[in-house]
Amino acid sequence: MVAKTSPFTFIFVLLTLLSLSTAFSDFQTLVPRPLPTSPSSLAPESNEDSDSFFSSEATESEPGLALHLHHLDSLSLSRTPEELFHLRLQRDALRVNKLSLLAAVSPNVSRASGTGFSSSVISGLAQGSGEYFTRIGVGTPPRYVYMVLDTGSDIVWLQCAPCKNCYSQTDPVFDPVKSGSFSKVLCRTPLCGRLESPGCNQRQTCLYQVSYGDGSYTTGEFVTETLTFRRTKVERVALGCGHDNEGLFVGAAGLLGLGRGGLSFPSQTGRTFNQKFSYCLVDRSASSKPSSVVFGNSAVSRTARFTPLLTNPRLDTFYYVELLGISVGGRPVSGISPLHFKLDSTGNGGVIIDCGTSVTRLNRPAYIALRDAFRAGASSLKSAAEFSLFDTCYDLSGKTTVKVPTVVLHFRNADVSLPASNYLIPVDGSGRFCFAFAGTTSGLSIIGNIQQQGFRVVYDLAGSRVGFSPRGCA
Repeated sequence: MVAKTSPFTFIFVLLTLLSLSTAFSDFQTLVPRPLPTSPSSLAPESNEDSDSFFSSEATESEPGLALHLHHLDSLSLSRTPEELFHLRLQRDALRVNKLSLLAAVSPNVSRASGTGFSSSVISGLAQGSGEYFTRIGVGTPPRYVYMVLDTGSDIVWLQCAPCKNCYSQTDPVFDPVKSGSFSKVLCRTPLCGRLESPGCNQRQTCLYQVSYGDGSYTTGEFVTETLTFRRTKVERVALGCGHDNEGLFVGAAGLLGLGRGGLSFPSQTGRTFNQKFSYCLVDRSASSKPSSVVFGNSAVSRTARFTPLLTNPRLDTFYYVELLGISVGGRPVSGISPLHFKLDSTGNGGVIIDCGTSVTRLNRPAYIALRDAFRAGASSLKSAAEFSLFDTCYDLSGKTTVKVPTVVLHFRNADVSLPASNYLIPVDGSGRFCFAFAGTTSGLSIIGNIQQQGFRVVYDLAGSRVGFSPRGCA
């Protein structure tokens, strides 16, 4: 007797097969959109702080905050898209050097001298270090400033008056005297002791200092203060009140650390937002949808595919994941193995997810194998001259659609199939497109935000996992 198959089972199996065939097919279609040729092609975006600007996805059963993100191009209309892209690549090189240095040396990156929800975010293409910015209210009453969002840093800090040495920022420098919720952290308290190397002044105030691999630094008093996101106030956030600051943070008032360390914003606000946040970034030149960032339980997408986080015994800041391999054109790249991306017992190597790096960097042997596999699959496309760090480019001028080999990143328990626009990107207004991966001599590999575009990337610190939800910006 033959068992009958229900129509629902048949439909489910069919949809599953179609999904798999799409995810691991040989080719997919790219609609080439060159960079706009003039600043006027970029529509301005709102930077209001009013509640009417924001949308919330939170419910009583899923507490959290969800707000739109904004691209810095809307604040840089005097620059052409090509100029902005050049600035992005310049800043990206500094960023990669910084992360590689931090991963290669002792984790004791916070040193002090003895005498250390969601919100509206701006992509920092022309504002120095940091790719995305958020508008945050600091103090009571709140005074709104731009803060860098950084998954590669832990400490929250901002420039404070009086300034011994402060760089130029868009908003007035925060003055603690005008805040009713400002409180200094005293020496020999547990909170001060959580700094790597806390300092102490004659008034028994805890001091902090953070030095970055690119030469940037901030130093001053360690304090607690209220931060405001939309109408939500988060009280007693431990942060650095920097009186001596220097580096590549021009424009922003400071930095909101979103790393895994104990003093990062997600770790500090664990009770409020359950150590969960996510973001979804869009390519503004090709989409009218807004980017967004979410804090709380509602940050976890139901369609996300999760990969477990790995622990670096020497550095707890970065989000390390296990990359097992990469497929091109539906076939695993034979020259790539898990050993290329292994995080060893001493904390060397490995792969991190980072929102502040634009172009994905792979260790050199893995990159060469990936590049050669893509070149072989894209042999029908017309080659073009190299561009900046990109050594594989194509002339797609006059094309309305092209077929390109698929690229799939195989993480532990999560296969991430990239849209074509996440790895073949425009670099000028004349139709030149380049393969948006690059090699690095460092042992550290970095999954950058160009490859993350369109996915909701979920950081679940409580569950020690990172998830990817395709088409997550809707």
